[in-house]
Amino acid sequence: MLLGCLPGLAAAVALVLCANGVERSAAAGARQAEAHPAAARSATRPHIVPRSVWAGEDSTRTRPPPRYDDKVLAVFIHHTDSPNAYDCAEAPRIIRYLAAGMTESRHWDDIGYNFLVDRCGTIYEGRAGGTDRPVTGAHTQGFNHRTTGIAALGTFTSGVPVPKVMTDAIAHLAAWKLGLAGIDPRRTVRLVSSNGHSRYAAGTAAVLPALAGHDDGYMTSCPGAALSARLPEIRDLAARLQGMT
Repeated sequence: MLLGCLPGLAAAVALVLCANGVERSAAAGARQAEAHPAAARSATRPHIVPRSVWAGEDSTRTRPPPRYDDKVLAVFIHHTDSPNAYDCAEAPRIIRYLAAGMTESRHWDDIGYNFLVDRCGTIYEGRAGGTDRPVTGAHTQGFNHRTTGIAALGTFTSGVPVPKVMTDAIAHLAAWKLGLAGIDPRRTVRLVSSNGHSRYAAGTAAVLPALAGHDDGYMTSCPGAALSARLPEIRDLAARLQGMT
């Protein structure tokens, strides 16, 4: 059965189907992940709105210290399965609501996504720990290690328009994060599944796109057919932003 991402208080019961927290016991296996050799490549850091803008009082809440991997080898793209017809000024409130569904209802220590992008192309810091560091997220069950989760704010099922400014921002962010480890967004990487509820048995080495959809690693309809269809052009733009031809 295919399942979309369903964050937020009303759908908190289904959150585990979108991203199952960080699998602490898988750290050793995650270190076995490998990427295709790549020359150093870089892209400029896009403007990222700090989490304090949406987190409010939560930004000062005591939480366990962030967990880190050694590098980011892949990016997983999500949609938040939330309404599309929002004013972009409402994005911080919407992100705060999504975070509440994860921290209050699921009792996670933080929002699962590392970054969120609204329909106006504004990039928001999600999970705490530092935007330029390889923070271990909670976004793709089995593949939270050595990856970053970028969530498009909205629902992008078949036939739904995906704003170009949004996909451009996703490409810029992915180009920068992957470039820190010299990863070409058009290539594949080797990641080790840390959870048998993913598409791969725990301990299995999977070859996945460096810029992947959530459904590449988990049985889900996320990030929606419309956004999935845009992934090839997002990969190409990200590569150009890294200076690749």
